[in-house]
Amino acid sequence: MRKEKFIYNTHTLRYEKVEESMSTRVLRVFGFLCAALFTAFLFTLMLHRYFPSPKEKALMREISQMRVEYDKLIDEFGMLDNELNHLQERDAYAYRMVFGMEPIDEDVLEGGIGGHDEYKLLRQFRHSGEIMAEAKSRVRKLKHKMVIQSKSMDTILNVAMEKEKMLASIPSIKPVRSDRLPRAVRLLSGFGYRMHPVYKVRKMHTGIDFTAPRGTPIQATGNGVVKRVERRSTGYGYNVVIDHGFGYETLYGHMARIDVKKGEEVKRGQQIGIVGSTGTSTAPHCHYEVVYKGKKVNPINYVLDGLSPKEYQELVKAAERVNQSMD
Repeated sequence: MRKEKFIYNTHTLRYEKVEESMSTRVLRVFGFLCAALFTAFLFTLMLHRYFPSPKEKALMREISQMRVEYDKLIDEFGMLDNELNHLQERDAYAYRMVFGMEPIDEDVLEGGIGGHDEYKLLRQFRHSGEIMAEAKSRVRKLKHKMVIQSKSMDTILNVAMEKEKMLASIPSIKPVRSDRLPRAVRLLSGFGYRMHPVYKVRKMHTGIDFTAPRGTPIQATGNGVVKRVERRSTGYGYNVVIDHGFGYETLYGHMARIDVKKGEEVKRGQQIGIVGSTGTSTAPHCHYEVVYKGKKVNPINYVLDGLSPKEYQELVKAAERVNQSMD
């Protein structure tokens, strides 16, 4: 039962009952409810802060573990980035330098987006926004660098394959195997003006004559395609021309037999015929020419196989000796 309130009236000398208005009652109830709600809020806050529920404890442990894993992930990003940087250094200063290529431009490598924060929406989250933005930024940069590096390696691989093809194609061995040639080279007619054996006049000799027994195999001096096959009774007699690409061609003359046909692909060291003395020739030998970009050059610079430096010097001296050619 609600208590009644009385006040003493000095005029009437009586106690009179105090009657409260409805608004006063409403305000009193409202004040009580506000005080109760505020107290409940403080109590709940203190309870959750200092006495979390089992579910909240589990979530807090999970968040703590996620932070530990995130820190590890950031460290791994750092290690991957360092490894990628080392690979890019080797790319710039080793691989590209070997093949004479320009290093990757730093601006292209970094791939920055000036004046634009693509993670602005993420950063709005007070507790996790910065972490998520930083992680996504690192992933984006790493992916960009990996794409650029992958394309760079593809380019280097293509250049390397082209270089490998070129090195395999450039004439670099003797047309007659070294083990079929005498080590002490005496009978060798080199590049330059020589006395023609038939016409007895000084004439430009545009190749090197390698003496060898009749029937000795003649080999392609580099990869290429057979451009010409001729069987003549004069001049170079039975002869073959190979197009090696990259501006190089080679000619093999005075063969006794030809073992390839026009348009056939040949490999360095492959037999293309045998030594003979067909055409305008005075003895069994292989007349060998090297043509670079349409100009006949001294083949002595393209016969480096199978000889020691001393033996190569003897070959050079023999080739330079003014004597009579064999064709």
